[in-house]
Amino acid sequence: MPISSNFRLKTSNPFLTSGAGQMLLAAFWFALMNVFVKKVSHLPAMELVMFRCSVSTAFCLGGMYQHKVSGTGSNKKLLLLRGFFGTAALYLYFLTVQHMPLGTAVSVQYLSPVFTVIIASILLKEKITRLQVLFSLISFSGVLFIKGFDARISLFYLGVGVLSAIISSLAYNMIRSLAGKEHPLVVVLHFQLMAAIIGFICTLFNWVTPHGMEWLWLFLVGASTQLGQMAMTRSLQKEKVSKVSILTYTGIIYAILFGYFLFGESYGLPAVFGMILIVGGVVLNILFGQGRVKAEIASEPLKNNL
Repeated sequence: MPISSNFRLKTSNPFLTSGAGQMLLAAFWFALMNVFVKKVSHLPAMELVMFRCSVSTAFCLGGMYQHKVSGTGSNKKLLLLRGFFGTAALYLYFLTVQHMPLGTAVSVQYLSPVFTVIIASILLKEKITRLQVLFSLISFSGVLFIKGFDARISLFYLGVGVLSAIISSLAYNMIRSLAGKEHPLVVVLHFQLMAAIIGFICTLFNWVTPHGMEWLWLFLVGASTQLGQMAMTRSLQKEKVSKVSILTYTGIIYAILFGYFLFGESYGLPAVFGMILIVGGVVLNILFGQGRVKAEIASEPLKNNL
């Protein structure tokens, strides 16, 4: 009897917990967002930003009304900076999704946690260890592999992808500066609303009318983002960030599969190795990071989808 009781106790903790399952689902929804963006690659990237963030703004306002949260905010400068950096990063990221193989665009964007650590060490005086420097260099070497062995990728759009990751890291540091000062919904709203407004102004000068199913793809860009956010939030409410954050990197698997089956994209072994180096370096940062830095690095890929 004691043996069977112990056995039941051990097997009552499944490998795939509810929180882990929600994080895998979140990664899937965010990967679908990339698919819908690529479906309308001929539309201006800022037009996609406008549609994506308009839909997300509507959902966000609904959540604020439900929870009776004021959207004004008290840290205007930081909120504006977070919104500006987030908008610029999203625009540049959509450009890479439109002009690069899906798996490659997603992989390069995963450099953002690396830049976040570097910038946080400068702006927020957070400690960066030698191991983190080593793992960051591993990630950067992956970019060189991708560029050197994939002729489809131009140096220009690769640079755009890296720039997007850098600006994303600035946005994440603004989020970290606002921790405990603003309600999360307020921070999200200022980003979504600013991006929608800037996107609208830009499209006034470069509007391309969607046709037929393209209207649906545009709506689904925003809807899939919101579904991913909901699944991610449920995951983080059920599990510690350190336990589920690594699962966000399943997004690269989704990207490669979607790219192959939906867009006919394929990758040589050197390019795949470059993706592994990028993601591997970031994951090692998560696994071997210390204290507060470890937890916050782990959360960065999640914030990128706000």
